[in-house]
Amino acid sequence: MYESHFGLREAPFGITPDTSFFFKSPHSQEALNTLLVAARSGEGFIKITGEVGTGKTLLCRTFMKTLGDDFVTAYLPNPLLEPRTLMLALADELELPLPSDVDQHQLLKSLTARLLELAAQGKRVVLCVDEAQTIPRDSLEALRLLTNLETEKRKLLQIVLFGQPELNEHLQAQSIRQLAQRITFQHDLGGLTRDDMEYYLAHRLRVAGFTGARLFSKGAVRKLFTASRGIPRLVNIIAHKAMLAAYGEGRQRIDTHHVKLAARDTAVASRRGWPWLATGLALAALAAAGALLSYRLSL
Repeated sequence: MYESHFGLREAPFGITPDTSFFFKSPHSQEALNTLLVAARSGEGFIKITGEVGTGKTLLCRTFMKTLGDDFVTAYLPNPLLEPRTLMLALADELELPLPSDVDQHQLLKSLTARLLELAAQGKRVVLCVDEAQTIPRDSLEALRLLTNLETEKRKLLQIVLFGQPELNEHLQAQSIRQLAQRITFQHDLGGLTRDDMEYYLAHRLRVAGFTGARLFSKGAVRKLFTASRGIPRLVNIIAHKAMLAAYGEGRQRIDTHHVKLAARDTAVASRRGWPWLATGLALAALAAAGALLSYRLSL
């Protein structure tokens, strides 16, 4: 919509987890380093927690993309599954064909054989579980049992849990205490600092093709940090709306009042559903841009 207006190839502040936009802040880089060290050391369970919008899914995808060819990755984006269905999902990720009526014994036997086959090829298998705070406890126990599978040298399966802070409470249950004890590496993702956020904005704009000078004024950055509390998803949503507002006015720079408008819209959106309001803001921006163009043509 506004890409050509600001000299961009693509929108810089989307909320889909595009790994090309991964920003190596101290928090995210430390988390990525933790994941890579843990995976290469062959540990069984790894845990990454963070509040909603702090970039867990983007970190997960970046981690899987960063692992070398000697790793095979499996990804479960929605682990709200009972144990059998969860293991079937893992089998599917490992390209293991199974009959629909496979029994539990044969399922586990086939998974073990597949993991041994990959190990014989020199491959390490890492299962990344997103939204891990939603996993039922009996399914968590099934995962723990899968990590019992090992050769004399190492585990056949490593598991990385990405979840909201509720995951920590989940793991305190007495019934799964053995799993909690096996988590040898963990990291908690925080939000961006004020300085980090300025670099974050510049990074995403650069990836999107921006080659100009400062696009967000210093006042706009301060207001954006206050409104978003440094949470990357909120930064993206508010920055995107602020750019729409500036575009609607025909401005080439995002100032404080654009961010205020965007933050106010987002604050309302948190109660009523931001996509609908974002659409309204976009339509208003288009109308304003059209009016501005008509006015200039009439001169």
